[in-house]
Amino acid sequence: MTDNVLQQAVKGWARTAPAHATELHADRAGFGHFWQRSMELLARLPAKPKRNAEEAAAAAEILALARESRTRFMRAHARGVYDSLTGKRSLFVRVDELCARAAAEYPGLVPGAKELERESGLAQRDKDELEVDQGIFLSQLFADPLAGAHLCHAMLLPRGETHGLLPGFMKTGKISFDGAHLERQGKAAVVTMRNPKYLNAEDESTLAGLETAVDLALLDPKTEVCVLRGDSVTHPKYARRRLFGAGINLTHLYQGKIRYLWYLIRDLGVVNKLYRGLALPECSPEEDSVEKLWIAAVDGFAIGGHCQILLTIDQVIAASDAYMTLPARKEGIIPGVANLRFPRFVGPRIARQAIMMGKRLDCDSPEGRMVCDIVVPPNEVERATMKVCDDFTSSGVVSAASNRRAFRVGEEPLDTFRRYMAVYCREQAYCHFSPALIANLEKHWNAANRKI
Repeated sequence: MTDNVLQQAVKGWARTAPAHATELHADRAGFGHFWQRSMELLARLPAKPKRNAEEAAAAAEILALARESRTRFMRAHARGVYDSLTGKRSLFVRVDELCARAAAEYPGLVPGAKELERESGLAQRDKDELEVDQGIFLSQLFADPLAGAHLCHAMLLPRGETHGLLPGFMKTGKISFDGAHLERQGKAAVVTMRNPKYLNAEDESTLAGLETAVDLALLDPKTEVCVLRGDSVTHPKYARRRLFGAGINLTHLYQGKIRYLWYLIRDLGVVNKLYRGLALPECSPEEDSVEKLWIAAVDGFAIGGHCQILLTIDQVIAASDAYMTLPARKEGIIPGVANLRFPRFVGPRIARQAIMMGKRLDCDSPEGRMVCDIVVPPNEVERATMKVCDDFTSSGVVSAASNRRAFRVGEEPLDTFRRYMAVYCREQAYCHFSPALIANLEKHWNAANRKI
């Protein structure tokens, strides 16, 4: 396609954009046709790395206009779309399945399986950013109070495989997954995060296993408290040392191996379950839930996502040589729900310094002790953790769940979390594909030269 023909085709398509949203059924057809044409135009262009300046500009215009129309459609129809995908909120559907249903029922609204598969093998910089449309879709769902609250509820329910695994775990007291190991130790359910090759970093290989381990730990009737810690690693620099965790796997992020929905599944699922417990299908998570006290044992460091996790924990025990960082500026992404939760611990100024300026918080420092409850010598972390477990369980933990809920009423009601996620879904989608993210990873992580 010559540049002139391309420009005329894009201009002709742009003139067909639906001007206003009307009724859902009619808009599904009208907007859907416009979105389908956008994908056809995009498919006529060379692959992103091979586009010349005019072709790149045309692709950017196509994507931008189509996203504007998707935003307009969802602003008008978010609740209607959600109700149609969930049987008027009679079905609990997780975000990944919800996006798959939307792709089938509203063609063009979000990328379908074929489009996602086509981009999945590409480096992050070479993708056409189709997953941004998932962010637009989910952002508008969370902006609707009823749809957003129902989706939060869905993500707080146990994963589909959890109940089938529970009898085996109750019998043996241990179970392993990719990314995590769960073991009953006395009255404590100990979840150990595992990704030894990558300093216990989080990625697509660890997410499902860690969430299922947390589900089982909360459901285990033989334990009263839960412990979260990192395993020893094999990385040459820290070989055989325990580390709490290095956050998101930046190498995999740069290589395009982490999908946008990973962030949402993580923060709505496992991280929110650490904070709110497991929801029950018959009532709001704020009314009742399955909860236990969580104790974290921090060895080495808690970077990025692992620092975010500490903000959901009831008692944090840290080694005196350990530290915490939220290097969002160097990574180019939003650090999960830390922007909402971190100021409650250290105040808004230090939170901004950590998130926006890369400030390091040593656990054994005044700022670090605002997050860490107990700081001990590195060789005392194990003993101190077990002592805290014994202290809690010896006096009974009958009021633990009640007190956790009572704190959340003032700290972070579910509706506050829902509103945060409405912003987070949209902004993180754009961050995930920003050229600045690629530049940051190459500058601060040397990502282009890392092979694993």
